[in-house]
Amino acid sequence: MRPTDYSTAWDHPPTRRAWIQHMIMIVVRLVGWIAVWVGSLGVLVSFLSPGFTPLFVPLLGYATYRAVLQLAYFRPSINIQRVLRQYPWQFLTDVPRGRNKHPQVQEDEMWFEIPNPEKPEEQIPLLFLANMRTFWWMRRFGTSRTKPELRAQIEPLWFAGDPRFIAVVAATSRRGEAPKRLHLLYQRTATGRRGIAPTDWNAGPAALERARRAGAHVPDPSPQQ
Repeated sequence: MRPTDYSTAWDHPPTRRAWIQHMIMIVVRLVGWIAVWVGSLGVLVSFLSPGFTPLFVPLLGYATYRAVLQLAYFRPSINIQRVLRQYPWQFLTDVPRGRNKHPQVQEDEMWFEIPNPEKPEEQIPLLFLANMRTFWWMRRFGTSRTKPELRAQIEPLWFAGDPRFIAVVAATSRRGEAPKRLHLLYQRTATGRRGIAPTDWNAGPAALERARRAGAHVPDPSPQQ
């Protein structure tokens, strides 16, 4: 079966393996940076004089920063799994994208334009609001100097989700059978942050409930719907 033939992306075994590998790498990096921090401190305390402390402070600070950064990856990764459990993969080609500010939004971030599931003629901008691990994508978004082989790595684009709320995008692995570089995208109105009201984008009750199960904050469907 093709990845798009499964009822949800999570039902696709290579996708599950890709997510597990994604989580393993986060844990390995976290343990690695903790080990660097502990080892550096141990060397400083056990083998060197206090005069070497200024040399180790930048290393300890950087290792702390990287360890905290790895911890910050856990929540988006869990949300990626929630999205994959609710939506099937789609293979999208010739997806409009940009590295500059989209005319319909205030934020100056990279973006994809994805068709509205209920109004395919309407394109919805989906921004890279989380800046973690976006450099890989930025290099492949395409400028006049971007190599064709780099742009080709996100053609077709693996997409699972609802662009009105929350979604996962991915590139194709070398063998073409599995996703790689799983990345969470979401609308700011679906984050549940204080002061940001959720919106239903005129979605039906089923779409709202599905988005809610995927981790998005959406309005409760009205009884009239």
